[in-house]
Amino acid sequence: MIEPKQSTATLDLHPEGSSRFVRACLRQPVDRTPVWFLRQAGRYMPEYMAVRKHHTLLDICRTPEIAAEVTITAAERLGVDAAIIFADLLLPFTPMGLDFEFVNGEGPVVHNPIRTLEQVQALRTDRIEDLTYVAKAIEKVAAHFSAPRADGDRLGIIGFCGAPFTLASYMIEGGSSRNYIEAKKLMYAGDGAWPLLMEKLITVLVAYAEQQVEAGADCIQIFDSWAGALSVTDYRQYCLAPTTELVQRIKALGVPVIYFGVDTASMLPAMAETGADVIGLDWRIPLDEGWRAVGSGCAVQGNLDPITLFAPHDVLEARVREVLALAAGRPGHIFNLGHGIVPGTPVESVIQVVEWVKQFGVANTPHLHQKARQ
Repeated sequence: MIEPKQSTATLDLHPEGSSRFVRACLRQPVDRTPVWFLRQAGRYMPEYMAVRKHHTLLDICRTPEIAAEVTITAAERLGVDAAIIFADLLLPFTPMGLDFEFVNGEGPVVHNPIRTLEQVQALRTDRIEDLTYVAKAIEKVAAHFSAPRADGDRLGIIGFCGAPFTLASYMIEGGSSRNYIEAKKLMYAGDGAWPLLMEKLITVLVAYAEQQVEAGADCIQIFDSWAGALSVTDYRQYCLAPTTELVQRIKALGVPVIYFGVDTASMLPAMAETGADVIGLDWRIPLDEGWRAVGSGCAVQGNLDPITLFAPHDVLEARVREVLALAAGRPGHIFNLGHGIVPGTPVESVIQVVEWVKQFGVANTPHLHQKARQ
């Protein structure tokens, strides 16, 4: 995205009609730190639960009008700077020929997990059009937020997909896992199944991301939720190359890419090698340490512990100030959580964090360092 040029240095921090969120993704100066939340439309929000009384999770994902409504409602209620489309990582499985469902208490379940080369060979990559319902939802969200907001900012629209390792693990394990035994067995097997699976996933995910970008997504976030299960050596040997290919091919669509993993502090330098514009940091590493690990040529997103949202407001404010202080006003910080908002989170606390970030998250504010340590 090319931002319009302005004549004065002050206006250049936020050119009229530009997206504060996109500028931060590209490490351009901003008037204040942009903020949004992982899983900001979810089960902690009464408006979402009212929709869930009448629709399943997959119904919402596959009905553009409802997915757009849920996305818009959350962004407006919270006052954030970006809206992430309501969807699920596993949606590409269906057109690939792998059916799944959500089971209460268990999460997603794949009934016929991929365990052999023959099963990988049978996966399809020619039915991407079956996923256009996500693009249609993005079109509706983008149209709703097309006009600049009261402060002149244009809300960022985020599309997303899963990373090759994380999606492959769901396919192979058949659902959530503690040890990823089957996934790693296939990864280590050396029979050609793993690289073929990576290739097929990349084919589908790039086309899927392209649909989202053409529909109006300003940015694509790649979720590698399970990458923290890997050693750095295994990540580099089996996952870095395909993930890098995915990142680079999505960047070639003309949008910034955010790459996020959980429990990945040890592999942040390797993750940065993918060339992603932004690396998402979880809460287990201080933000400044995480930023040093990924390098100054990368923006960072994060990284408040989502459970801090349950804390008293004095504790919560101190943690918000700390994250902002560690970012130190450098261009390229997007305030977020270190993982998704969990059910039961007080909505008022989420809204309060947004207000604090708007109040305290101004570029070049050294006073934050002192206040964060009080």
